[in-house]
Amino acid sequence: MARVDVPMPQMGESIAEGTVSKWLKKVGDVVKRDEPLFEISTDKVDAEIPSPSAGRLTEILVGEGSTVAVQTVVARIETDVSAAVPAAAPAGAPVGTPAATPAPAVAAKSVAAAPVAVGNGNGASFEERVRTKSSPLVRKIAAEHGIELAAVSGSGIAGRVTRRDIESMIANRGAAKPPVVGRPAAPHVVSEGPLPEPWPGDVVEPMSKMRELISDHMVLSRRTSAHVTSVFEVDLTRVARIRAKKRAEFEAASGQRLSYLPFIIKATVDGLRQFPVVNASVAGSDVIYRKQYNIGIAVALEWGLIVPVIKHADELSMIGITRSLNDLATRARAKRLKPEEVEEGTFTITNPGVFGSLMGTPIINQPQVAIMGIGAIEKRPKVIEGDDGEDTIAIRTCAYFSLSFDHRLIDGAVADEFLAFVKKQLETFPEAAL
Repeated sequence: MARVDVPMPQMGESIAEGTVSKWLKKVGDVVKRDEPLFEISTDKVDAEIPSPSAGRLTEILVGEGSTVAVQTVVARIETDVSAAVPAAAPAGAPVGTPAATPAPAVAAKSVAAAPVAVGNGNGASFEERVRTKSSPLVRKIAAEHGIELAAVSGSGIAGRVTRRDIESMIANRGAAKPPVVGRPAAPHVVSEGPLPEPWPGDVVEPMSKMRELISDHMVLSRRTSAHVTSVFEVDLTRVARIRAKKRAEFEAASGQRLSYLPFIIKATVDGLRQFPVVNASVAGSDVIYRKQYNIGIAVALEWGLIVPVIKHADELSMIGITRSLNDLATRARAKRLKPEEVEEGTFTITNPGVFGSLMGTPIINQPQVAIMGIGAIEKRPKVIEGDDGEDTIAIRTCAYFSLSFDHRLIDGAVADEFLAFVKKQLETFPEAAL
């Protein structure tokens, strides 16, 4: 009989901890190798974690809702399926705490319905944990230069301190410019007024880790960027006709479902090339003009929102864009994304129109400086001018495109010129591009 420890996996070099969001198996269950065992949430992705071995799950050491460091043992598996089964540890029990008394197999109880502290049990605030739980390399550099990570504002996800932040701080010591590159860190959102009280019959649940991080990120973005939104109506009739004409041939050749979004991504990349400031980031008093065109696509999940990134979209054909888009969206919904697949976006597109929304004012995905929202694509009566100069009413396929932009860097005229360019690209889309 052999015992196999199941550790909290490290889902990327910068990931220092993870939260067990859900156990998919209970103590006593027989599991196969690579069968999904539990779900985790990190500051980058939600993911299903497969079993490292076949056998019987005999111990659950970390309950749902608990956050622990990577490589912490969260469960144990006996490879001999006839092994005795001890009871699961209570949810949130310290790692290594044995089950109280042997008992019939039970699942670790969720703490989702009870108030719990967000953290790893050491009393640190959310902000302190995020800043100090950086990569080993960042912690080493900080220690060598006598820098307290808790005092550094980070440009990573949720304010995590990156190597670039530390190196910039060291290089700028004593300089007149602010030493921190990137966006400031912010603690978990705290209401500035009195907290609402639950009424009789109300249900009180803590936010999931993903919802906490979305909440932090959205409030941080509002505080960081001077948001302005511009809206254009785009006539997609030409795209609709090309899509209808070429769809069967395209899907037979590529094996991919063709939506309107690849056309929009292609036109957007052309626009970013034409207007580099829209593909930039603000770093203190500096502007970083990105030379990569990495397009984030917001994907709505039942449990939150995630933005996988199509890397080097400018180098992809329409088939390549479609394949990347469909693959990332499918794996996002299946919790199979890797951390690097949600990093390094330079511009984001969100598509609330799939739910019927006509238009919106999306919040910028930091540290980017703009985000484009696509409203519902629908047929509308429009007045168009014929070749003879006479006006006629025609049925056209249209949608509202909204661009939220950071007015610290992008002026309204530039934002409108960018949207006008994207509009023209779509309204004159070349059939040969498909």
